[in-house]
Amino acid sequence: MISDEYSDLDADIPAGNEEERENIEIELLLEGIHRLYGYDFRNYALPSLRRRIWHSVHAENLRSISGLQERVLHDRDCFGRLVRNLSIPVTEMFRDPQLFRTFREKVVPILRTYPYIRIWHAGCSTGEEVYSMAILLHEEGLYDKARIYATDMNDLSLEQAKEGIYGIQKMKLYTKNYIEAGGTRSFSEYYTAKYNSVIFQPYLRKNIIFAEHNLATDRSFNEFNVIFCRNVMIYFNDSLRNRVHQLFHESLSHFGVLVLGAKESIHFTDYSGCYESLDRVEKIYRKIK
Repeated sequence: MISDEYSDLDADIPAGNEEERENIEIELLLEGIHRLYGYDFRNYALPSLRRRIWHSVHAENLRSISGLQERVLHDRDCFGRLVRNLSIPVTEMFRDPQLFRTFREKVVPILRTYPYIRIWHAGCSTGEEVYSMAILLHEEGLYDKARIYATDMNDLSLEQAKEGIYGIQKMKLYTKNYIEAGGTRSFSEYYTAKYNSVIFQPYLRKNIIFAEHNLATDRSFNEFNVIFCRNVMIYFNDSLRNRVHQLFHESLSHFGVLVLGAKESIHFTDYSGCYESLDRVEKIYRKIK
């Protein structure tokens, strides 16, 4: 039996220390995940990370982050659910259509000069932007000499991306995006509808390689002419963001093109001087050193 001396211990903790205790719990959870499973979330931005961790706490019917830590360290299935929650997929076909239109106008002419094209979609989520790129390259007559490497740390997202199956209710928005992005055909040519889903044509998948890759811990695995990484690093702190920019710099060929998200920038990183801007608005950069 716990003595009366300690029975009201929590009630005596100053309110300001509750946040500190929560931070300690998060640090211990992330350290345990890194040491046991090799996944490193320690340099993710804390506000977003905290929300997603608490979502997992409630989803597991637990009361505390410490309780989640205990379950994660003893139950790999729970760990898998947490990882998927920490990498919630947010994407769509031809997301930000003007970016893809600008890519056609400013990057495709560069790619035409290459005998072979390698493109890396880092943090590809469920694959919609990967298929968008395949369609764009197909229409520009470049797909047959291209390889698209699509990577993500979320295994469930990758499985959906490999299948190329999406909800039919999204096609109205995707068609609108495709047209605004400069599409030259009927968007419906690229998929087959069945019941409440559509599946994209097999020829769009033939030059796509899907693989797990963790930007926080994994290394470069090839040299690329283009790297797409959009709206991924907004969840990272400055340290991890610089680490990823180092990875991209090492992975890009000379004059290779880096495409970032609308709220991201190469500026204020250690590698800002290594690029020139091809389009400041759409965050398209070219490596110059």
